[in-house]
Amino acid sequence: MLACNKRELNAGAKVRIVKSDSGYVVLRDGKAFGINGAGGTSNFKALREAGGTCLRIWDTTQLQQVLDSAQQNGLAIIAGLPIRNSDQKDFYNDPIKASKQLAQFQSIVDRHKDHPALLMWCVGNELDFPYSPSYNHFYSAFNAITKMIRRVDPDHPITTTVLNFNRKYIANIQLRCHIDLISFNVFNNLRLLKEDLKSFSWFWNGPYMLLEWGTDGPWTGTQCTAWGAFIENPSKKKADVILKRYQQEIPVKDPRFLGSFIFFWGSKQETTSTWFSLFDESGRKSELVAIMQYIWTGQLPKDQFPQIRYMLLNNKGAADDILLNPEEAMHPELVLHQRDSIRSVHWEIVPEDWYKENGQNSSQQPRPLAASVESGGRLTAQFKSPAEEGPYRIFAKIYHHNGTFASCNTPFYVISDR
Repeated sequence: MLACNKRELNAGAKVRIVKSDSGYVVLRDGKAFGINGAGGTSNFKALREAGGTCLRIWDTTQLQQVLDSAQQNGLAIIAGLPIRNSDQKDFYNDPIKASKQLAQFQSIVDRHKDHPALLMWCVGNELDFPYSPSYNHFYSAFNAITKMIRRVDPDHPITTTVLNFNRKYIANIQLRCHIDLISFNVFNNLRLLKEDLKSFSWFWNGPYMLLEWGTDGPWTGTQCTAWGAFIENPSKKKADVILKRYQQEIPVKDPRFLGSFIFFWGSKQETTSTWFSLFDESGRKSELVAIMQYIWTGQLPKDQFPQIRYMLLNNKGAADDILLNPEEAMHPELVLHQRDSIRSVHWEIVPEDWYKENGQNSSQQPRPLAASVESGGRLTAQFKSPAEEGPYRIFAKIYHHNGTFASCNTPFYVISDR
């Protein structure tokens, strides 16, 4: 069961979780360590300057480089061990394969356990924890990994993540797993988290973190077009959602709460290249970075950020289900909250990320079919729609003279009668 039922975890370790009269706290080298976290593998300096203290990564790719960069910038790392999910029964029912996975992770833990930037290990990401005895081999393999970590590296706590607040999974973790704290990845359902925690505290009352949270994802409740393309908020709207969500929905005053990690500290293709990205591909900051600095420090940066209200395409908005003929004239236009010192507007038309495997969009960013750059304060452009039938998006990124940017996109569909 969860080791967090004890009053003190990993006594005498470099990092440990302790329970005091006021609640749980992370101690790092004997001092309280406040977690202002983000998920990503880049922009270390920007994270530290914004008041961040910790990065969460999902796998061990270039782990040494990530740990070294974190140390240079005064940050800590929660390192992910990407174990296979419990539904891969053929894998876990094969003792040779399970032993090989264990040996691979033991080598990684042994190699990096003494790095000063390491804060915790996270075993898996959004794993399923079913009750059925048919999953016994998964639980045996999971506990073999956590037992190995405690033996090889008793100086760092262990967590895993659950998607949303799943009572059955939490119960099975509590009863069948050996970790120090549970972590959650919650986006659209954050409004439910406080009540979920309270209503289930009779059974589980240990420490926890939010290892992923952010703007609404393209899931249940997100508006979409008639052909199923999700409608993405402009970056200004996302910044407003992030601030409101942190102030009203994240249980920051809960004595069990140890910290949260905004998703995604960098640029990432997931549904679109901008949906979760706080930065562009070149590392330039969006307004969401400023909001996180305000959350972490109480101070807004001096930099100004462009603020897009919405985009029109041929005088229609994204919710109007924009249908175009092949090679039809396109006249996109941006409407801002206020006129700023705009250096340029970058426009791109890209095919929709339409490939889905197991319900997930491709991680490969589609190549643009057309692009243009408008200098100065010009907020319109001219294109021709693609010749081939199918779903597309038109993207706009406004760049301020100080290097910050704002983003917006609109889905449309080209219909051909040929």
